[in-house]
Amino acid sequence: MRYAPLGRGFLTAHIIHPNHLGDGDLRAAHPRFTGDAFATNMGIVRALQDLADVEGMSVAQLALAWVQSRGQDVVPIPGTRHAGRLAENVAAATIELTDDALARIEALAPAAAFIGTRYPEDALPGLGI
Repeated sequence: MRYAPLGRGFLTAHIIHPNHLGDGDLRAAHPRFTGDAFATNMGIVRALQDLADVEGMSVAQLALAWVQSRGQDVVPIPGTRHAGRLAENVAAATIELTDDALARIEALAPAAAFIGTRYPEDALPGLGI
């Protein structure tokens, strides 16, 4: 299983600036959502959004379909507060990406391309990381 397969909302392309995180939003303290890391990571999301547009799906669906392609024992677990996004996430379960699309995703967004840890540094010891 993969927890937070949409990168805590990053891979939805709905958060286009750190100021879009509301007061009390814990993501504002996450290194991936701050400073230069945010700008670099957002560039990757934009590139994936362009690919998703070509493929006829949302970037969130592209991300979820990619997670599903990792194997029969991999299940994405996206969270949402909106019924429309729930329907979008469920629809991603029917998407099978082509080998070409998978290769393009890997080229645009290799794991090492994203900058910043998943959690704030002070939270890592409590997570056993």
